[in-house]
Amino acid sequence: MAEHSQSELLYTRACRVIPGGVNTSLRRVVPHLVFKKAEGSRITDADNNEYIDYQAAFGAIVLGHNFDAVTRAVMQAMQSIDLLGTGTTELEVQLAEKICQHIPCAEKTLFCNSGAEATYSAIRLARAVTGREKIIKFQGCYHGGHDYLAMNVISPPDKIGKKDPLSAGSLQAAIDRTLVCTFNDLDGVEQTIRDNPKEIAAIILEPIPHNIGCVLPKLSFLKGLREITRQHGIILIFDEVITGFRHDLGGYQKLCGITPDLTTIGKAMANGYPIAAICGQRDLMDNFNTHPTGTVFFAGTFNGHAIGCSAALATIEVMEKQGVHKHLFRLGDKMRSGLEDVCQRLDLRTVVTGFGSVFLTYFMEPPIDSYTDLLRNNQALFIGYREKLVERGIFKLPLNLKRNHISFTHTDADIDATLSAAEDVLKKSASHSVVVPVHG
Repeated sequence: MAEHSQSELLYTRACRVIPGGVNTSLRRVVPHLVFKKAEGSRITDADNNEYIDYQAAFGAIVLGHNFDAVTRAVMQAMQSIDLLGTGTTELEVQLAEKICQHIPCAEKTLFCNSGAEATYSAIRLARAVTGREKIIKFQGCYHGGHDYLAMNVISPPDKIGKKDPLSAGSLQAAIDRTLVCTFNDLDGVEQTIRDNPKEIAAIILEPIPHNIGCVLPKLSFLKGLREITRQHGIILIFDEVITGFRHDLGGYQKLCGITPDLTTIGKAMANGYPIAAICGQRDLMDNFNTHPTGTVFFAGTFNGHAIGCSAALATIEVMEKQGVHKHLFRLGDKMRSGLEDVCQRLDLRTVVTGFGSVFLTYFMEPPIDSYTDLLRNNQALFIGYREKLVERGIFKLPLNLKRNHISFTHTDADIDATLSAAEDVLKKSASHSVVVPVHG
């Protein structure tokens, strides 16, 4: 068992001055670790315990922690320019050009600081250009903490099919105007549109709902969304804050061949530095009041900050030149096939899934087409399995239905070590009749 005394002491100090000791709710997990170093595929806590990191800051770390090319670019920017608050920097121009080059829907781009800011602005824009108020989102998809969309993510069974806001204090008017549909159920979306004629401004979705792990979309579902949104004058928004740049320089929309009207991106865009963006068709984007004739408010003191822009440019350049995604997909395939082999040898009832560099194990049987299917997942086993891996130096976020990420600096040896630890944990669990066998 790893020693965590220094982490516990620091966590106790944190609790005196920070509500709950953490600055984001999902950081409050057991054990209460305090970290002091991150480099490559490893993170180190205050007690000098080292972990192979697959949490990767919820997917923001795609190249690896403190990746040299990104760090050098940031340092260079810091030595030449900081925050001006007026006009534009060349870094902003260069980064916008890169996004418009790579992302299929991007004809123009605006920068902000978080995915939540980007989705908030996308919804406001959709309402402004359509003159409508209602939004369709999908059970299990997460788009930030604002009232516009913060509802029906990891909902308990009794909340399925009902409004399930994430936070107390959410504005009832916003809740009422957010319609929740089932992912991969095109018929349900079409019925919702019929029930709310000419009232729906936008449909927003994670093209792969990674906020509940990995529910893969049916291509027919995504194609159907594109067709019906065009038919009904509805704005189609892909929230690629997670999928964008992690799965491809062009986002998942490039891989699936379906182009939305608007896209939000962030996280892996700058390998962990704070920046996000909204991009899309020129005729839509020019409605923001950054354009002389625009009427949709868009502003932020730190928008387009040199640190985030330089980090993003460096990250994209590495992706362009060093075969990042080929490496990520190869190791992702190795991890998933290895976990499948382990589970088959142990005769366990599991579903190993993922896409590209994302992987996870659900303790259930297939199929998995929507969030409702995930209600069959054994939550206690899911969390316990990950907690045991953390004790063995394999850091996966020990929360239910959360994904894991491989970075460019992970190696075959990292994957081999993880598979060995996973087999050890699952074998011991099975021997204590904790994991249900396939034929049990």
